[in-house]
Order: sequence, then structure tokens, then C-alpha cells
Amino acid sequence: MEQISVFDILKIGVGPSSSHTMGPWIAARRFIELLKKRTLLSNVNKVDVDLFGSLALTGKGHGTEMALILGLGGCDPETIPIPDITSTFKATEELGLLMIGGEHQIRFVLNENIKFNFQESLDFHPNGLRFSAFDKANKMLSEETYFSVGGGFVVKENETKSCNIKALPFPIESADDLKNFCQSEKKGIAAIVLKNERHWREKDAVESGILRIWNTMSECVFRGCHTEGKLPGGLDVERRAAKMHRKLIGEATQFDSKEEWISFIMKQSYNFEDTLKFVACFALATNEENASFGRVVTAPTNGAAGVIPAVLLYFISLSGHKVDHKEIIEFLCVASEIGCLFKKKSTISAALGGCQAEIGVSSAMAAAALTSGMGGTVAQSLMAAEIAMEHHLGLTCDPVRGLVQIPCIERNSMGAIKAITAAQLALESDPDLAKVSLDNVIKTMWDTACDMDRKYKETSLGGLAANISVSVSEC
Repeated sequence: MEQISVFDILKIGVGPSSSHTMGPWIAARRFIELLKKRTLLSNVNKVDVDLFGSLALTGKGHGTEMALILGLGGCDPETIPIPDITSTFKATEELGLLMIGGEHQIRFVLNENIKFNFQESLDFHPNGLRFSAFDKANKMLSEETYFSVGGGFVVKENETKSCNIKALPFPIESADDLKNFCQSEKKGIAAIVLKNERHWREKDAVESGILRIWNTMSECVFRGCHTEGKLPGGLDVERRAAKMHRKLIGEATQFDSKEEWISFIMKQSYNFEDTLKFVACFALATNEENASFGRVVTAPTNGAAGVIPAVLLYFISLSGHKVDHKEIIEFLCVASEIGCLFKKKSTISAALGGCQAEIGVSSAMAAAALTSGMGGTVAQSLMAAEIAMEHHLGLTCDPVRGLVQIPCIERNSMGAIKAITAAQLALESDPDLAKVSLDNVIKTMWDTACDMDRKYKETSLGGLAANISVSVSEC
């Protein structure tokens, strides 16, 4: 039984893609750590990286080369200063030198040492990458294959997990398991999740860690709402969140901090149309930051990072509910558990399931969390997740030119609005009368993923990516 923590589903990192940026970054760091453990690092003269399948087809647009440079250099995606990301990459690109593990310099030329195998895909997963290290005599020191399986999760080829894992208090594999534990313990979803989290961390560490995740999310929205210009990558897509934000807030309104900004929004009275615009703006802001190599939280992926913070900000500042730190923690616990269910029984990888695995899952996560936060029952929360995913089934992943911009950024706004709608429907419904369960829809999503043509799974070979001119400057 796979054990997944809140901190696995909601990871702090760098955009634009959890599977194509963060995954390769983490894999590169793991390879370097393996060389260190085997005392081979100082003997390395050359490192080659082979990318396969979807990782090769859209790697350039997703910043995979940059991620590999930073990972091989030993940088941490959670803590690296944002300005250092592009400067470190450019230095290697210009000089052809790389300090692997931060301590041993080798020659590294991008178009020589990174190979995009467009026509080849490895069996286990479309996002495969292989690292090969050689000494001065060109003798191979180590070769390892990794798979970036979505949401920043990385699996090493032929890696076996320990069988001595201590059982969680509440081992959950399905929505029915979760509902049964909640019923037997007479607890809500968040309480069950928090008890499982205590399996790994002390209570204070769990709570402070979740609040740090929220702080990263909200800082990202705040930055995105106050940053203008064009997104990198060559499509010349204009940022829209800051302009929308100015119209909603008022041209002359300035804020010294994120907290002051949220407090201001809470004190205003907005009509339905403006509330919708705020939710859309929050989601756009997050994913414009993500597209600009900003710091975001996988929720459950980078490409879908805007849905949960947009819905949580709606809950905090626009829903009329009084929301404190405890409720924020509970919101993110509920959201993460729904994400865990999809990862265990379906997928959160667009390379396997299309965008239903990203925006669809994030919308389901946010819908359940919002329903719970607004006083819904466990059954209503699970119903909300089902409704949200049911109306994302079959959503393809077709990023234009491989960039997490068109249509990805707007899809976060749509996923957030659908989540709020799903929550409202569930709160007004009797789950006992529902014809479709969350477990039903998770299985259906996986069946749909298996039936979906490969070209609609993050390859940029179909859909909008095949029909939209790369000179387009508007989504």
C-alpha cells in the first residue's frame, strides 16, 4: 500500500512543470547523491542525459534542460533563490562548464550532453530519463534510469520499496476506505489525514509545514497579481492577472504586504461577476508565475498549481466565512487526501492521462476541501470531488509549443470555477441519492486515460498544439 503524505502531494518547487521540470530536477539530484554515496563524484569527467517519450517531445518548452543543470549542480528547488535559476543555467549554457554536486567541475555542453530521443519511449512511463557518468578514460562509472511520474514524484528503474514500512493508523486506498474510517472514528476527513501525518511528523511540524505551503501559495498569487509583462518562451503571451487585479482593486490601491492585501479584499463587498473575476485572477496569477519559473506548490502538479490557491483564497476572502489557520490546514489536508486517491488508483500525470489528470484532479481536490470547509459532510465532500472530476473527464493535454501557457493557464481558472460550482451542488444534494461515486469516477478517469490517444498526452502532437500558430500572442 502506497503511503503518501500531504507534503508529497503539495510540494514547494519551481515552475513550469512538475513532471518535466521538477521531476527531472529531483532525478538529477538523486543521481548526483548516488555518485557521492559511491564515492565516484570526483572521478566523473562527463555526464550524459537521455530524455525519452513525452519528456523529450516537450522538454524544451517545459524547461527540462534548465532543471537538469540545476539538479546536477545540487540546487534545491524548494530553496534556490529565484534569480539564481536563470543565471545558473545561462552560465552553463555560455561557458560549457557545470559544477556537479556543487563541488566538482566538468565540461557540459547542452546539445552534446543532453539528448532528446523523440521517437523512443521507455516501457514503464512516457517521462523517462537516463543518466550516464564516465571517467577520463570514457569508462562508464554509473548509469541510472528514472521516471518522472507526475506531481514531482520520481521513480528509479528497478527500485524496490522497503517492506518494513510501519502501517499508517488509517491506511486508505479508496474513497470508500476514507468514508468508512471517518464513520468509525466519527471524525472529518482532515482529522483522519492529520492522524496519519503524525505517523511521520510531530503535530507542530505538520501544522507549521502546511501553513508554510499556504504561505508559498498565497505569496505566489500576490506576486502574480502585481507583475506585468510577457511570459518567457517565445509565444509572447501577455500576463493578464495584474491588469484584471487593478480593475478589481482600484488603480491607486497599493499594498505593503500580502496580509494587507487579503485583509483589504475581505473588507469589500463584491458582486457575483467580480467574485468570478477574482477567482479567475487568482488562478491566472499563480500560473503566470509558474510559467515564469516562479516558486509554486504542486497541487497536485505545477501545471494545475492555480486551482487550489484560487479556491482557498475565495474561501478566505470572498465566501463570507470566517477562516483561521486551523481551517486553512484542514482545507489543505482534505485537498491532499483527494489527490492521494487519484494518484493511487488513477494518475496525476498528464503524460499518462491528459489534462484530466492535472486540472481535473486539482478541481476535485479543491471542490472537496471547499465543501468540507463550508460545513459539508464527509459524503458531500466526496460527492463534490466526484462532480468536479466527472466534468473534466477526457480533457486532453495539448500545450502549444510544449509551453505550460496555452491553454494551461486559463484551464486553472476554469478548474477553480468548476470546483466552487461542484461544492455548491454537493452542499445542496443528498449523497445517498447519487448515482456515481468518487471511486467510480476515479476508475473511469483511468479507463479514459488508457483509451486516450498518445498525441493528447503532453506530447504537443495533437489538439491545440497541432492547430495553433506559434506566432499567436493571445490564448
